[in-house]
Amino acid sequence: MRSLADDLLFAMKTRGPSQTLALAQRAGVSRQAARQALEKLAAEGLAAHVTERAGVGRPRRTWSLTDKGHGRFPDTHAQMTVELIEAVREEFGATGLDRLVARREQAIAEGYRIAVGDAGLEDRLTRLAALRAAEGYMAQWSRQDDGSYLLVENHCPICAAAAACQGFCRSELALFAMLLAPARVERTEHILAGARRCAYRVAA
Repeated sequence: MRSLADDLLFAMKTRGPSQTLALAQRAGVSRQAARQALEKLAAEGLAAHVTERAGVGRPRRTWSLTDKGHGRFPDTHAQMTVELIEAVREEFGATGLDRLVARREQAIAEGYRIAVGDAGLEDRLTRLAALRAAEGYMAQWSRQDDGSYLLVENHCPICAAAAACQGFCRSELALFAMLLAPARVERTEHILAGARRCAYRVAA
């Protein structure tokens, strides 16, 4: 059973910087209970806040995860994966590593193509987000005011591997473009570029 601290960490991971009241409402607890739990997370180095005044009344705190807080969400077999990537690069060079990434992309694409199918765009987005969520990416999508869609991955369980080999990120973008064609897919936020999440604009 998840604790209040787990619920607050998850909310900050998926929603980004949030005020105390908003976090309390998402966790279903009082503002005071949320504030006490958040202060404990801050003492443990998992969360931090900035305080700002907005007119009369108590200053508002906006909370976000620290690097240590982000680290609470697993990066699958990170160290071993990075070591394997470096070993492949040393043995077979960059070209060999690219071939390995392409082979992985091909194998994943086949399974995804069957699971996502060729239904309407929103149905495909729903199935793709469900697949990614099941793999630990905390994926979700939403329709935007301009009629486009936003596919978001709030976590990257292979972040260390992606940092060691950018081919994984290129492969992911190519995979989404293939599955959602003829819609155009553009990455607008990137964890490796310092963003808190990866986000993709999908324009029909």
